[in-house]
Formats: sequence, C-alpha cells, structure tokens
Amino acid sequence: MSDLRLNRRLLLTAGSGVLGVTVLNTLTGCTDGGASPPAGSAPSAVPPSAAPQSAAAPAASGNVTGDWRRVDLEYVSVYLLIRGKEVAVVDTGNPGSGASVEQGLAAAGLKWDAVKHVILTHQHQDHAGGLAEIVPRIPATLYAGTEDVSSINAGGKTLKPVKDGDEVFGLQIIGTPGHTLGHVSIFEPGTGVLVAGDALRNLNVLEGAAPLYTADQTQADASVKKLAGLDVRAILPGHGKPLTVGAREALQQLAARL
Repeated sequence: MSDLRLNRRLLLTAGSGVLGVTVLNTLTGCTDGGASPPAGSAPSAVPPSAAPQSAAAPAASGNVTGDWRRVDLEYVSVYLLIRGKEVAVVDTGNPGSGASVEQGLAAAGLKWDAVKHVILTHQHQDHAGGLAEIVPRIPATLYAGTEDVSSINAGGKTLKPVKDGDEVFGLQIIGTPGHTLGHVSIFEPGTGVLVAGDALRNLNVLEGAAPLYTADQTQADASVKKLAGLDVRAILPGHGKPLTVGAREALQQLAARL
C-alpha cells in the first residue's frame, strides 16, 4: 500500500437529517489482529489539529433521520450513533485515538459521560486498540462478537458477547463473520443505517472485506450477501467514505458479483 500523507480536516456535515464528523480517508484494508498498520501505509490515529468546520453533505438516499458522526482517523473510522443525549460508539480506532473521539463528541455538544455503549465490530487493533484508553472515561457497557471477545483488551472491564439477532441501544447486531470469526455489523432498521466495520469497504468503489486480512473469505462473501438482504439506506464502513446515496443498489450489485 502506498504511503498516505493526507492533511486531516474535520468536517461537520448535514444531509437529510444525518450528521457526520468526517475527515476524508483513502486507505485500503485492515491490519491483522493485534498488529499496528503496515509500515508505510498510514499513521496511527492522532488528535485532529484543527477545529471542526461545517459543510453540506450529499442528501441521503431514502428517509435517513438518525444522528451519526464519523470520526475519521485517516486510517480507519469511528462512528458515534447519537440518540438524544446518549451515544453508542462503534469501534475505537488504534491506541491513541481517544482525543479524536473526544473531539467528535464535543462537535455534537456531548462529553464522555454521554457514551453509554461501545460496540466493537471486530478484534483487529485498528478497530479495538483504542478501547482500553477510553474505558476509564465512560460509563458504558462494552460489546463485541462472541468469537472475538477473548482477543480484545478491554482495559480491565468485561466485554459482553453479542451475536446475530441481538439488540443494543435499539440497534440490531448482524453477525457478519469472515473478516474475523466474530465480526459483527450494526444496523438500525428505522433509518437504514448500517455500520459495517470491515465487512464492507468504500474506497473508490464498494467492496467486501480486504482478502489479505480476512480469516475466511467464503464466510466474508456470504456476509456481504446477507447484508444485501437488508433495507440499507446508508453504509458507514470502517475504511473509506460513508455511502449515503444509492447504498442499497451498490450493495446488491456487489453481492451479485460474489
């Protein structure tokens, strides 16, 4: 992978009732479990150097009214799913990502005490490595897929295992094994918002899990087909830009190619 030295910029976007804090991200793939990003690929997360700016986002496809924020760490994204004054944080980035997540909360007018749930899509370091750092700051219940729980450092707190069909904070847990055996995605039926972790990537085009870092490609492909059966109206991937226009069509086209 090429060396990416992108200037980070934090945007506050709004479209069809959906809010997102975002810094454009163009890196492929996910590191292997417990590893740091490959040398020469991208830096670990560091706090943003500039205050948020506001800009308009493309209108979302369908009636997407949920409030979400994207905290882009250049290499990977963290998502804040906000319902009133409570937040579910999906993934935590690499170690050292806490300041960036805190700034994302601040952009929404919230603090750490608003975080009531942390859901990890999978065990890899760039998605779960920041958990131990933020655990002392949050009054949250922690969740991860059953098969991945034992591989995650939760900073001394207990991780609650979740599986396909479980519900957290009004969100559906969708079992999407393949990238890791315990990988899960998070779906909100009322808005059609899907937080896909590394089950999906959206760099130049919507793709499935990066084969180089995927434990079982057959399962990963089956998970994409499973997600394509949902009424998805916005896809929030671990790597790449959120897809808020034509998300369902793009996902169904991807599934048909597998």
